[in-house]
Amino acid sequence: MEKKKRIKKNEEFQEVFKRGKSSANRQFVIYALEKGDQPHLRLGLSVSKRVGNAVTRNRIKRVVKEIFMKHEEEITSGRDYIIIARNPTADMDFFEMEKSLLHVLQRAGSIRQSKGRRK
Repeated sequence: MEKKKRIKKNEEFQEVFKRGKSSANRQFVIYALEKGDQPHLRLGLSVSKRVGNAVTRNRIKRVVKEIFMKHEEEITSGRDYIIIARNPTADMDFFEMEKSLLHVLQRAGSIRQSKGRRK
């Protein structure tokens, strides 16, 4: 994921937590903050130590980044997203995580329907 599309600083995370809208399911919590002056989306990830060891947490982060890159044209740009992974994600494979993450993005109103999208 490109550097300009990442959220790393604590102040940026706190701004999204305070001013952003949240949506959740059993596996993920998403905070989304509209940024009108920003042409692309930015992504911040948070995976607690309670979810698993370092290998598990890093795998979850890699999968979430891959899902965002795969569906970038469908996800509303011009926003900052913070994804918080919950415990059940440790036991999920790529396709289960993808389905769950797209579901919670849909609930947050952050998915644009594209012509070629299948259900």
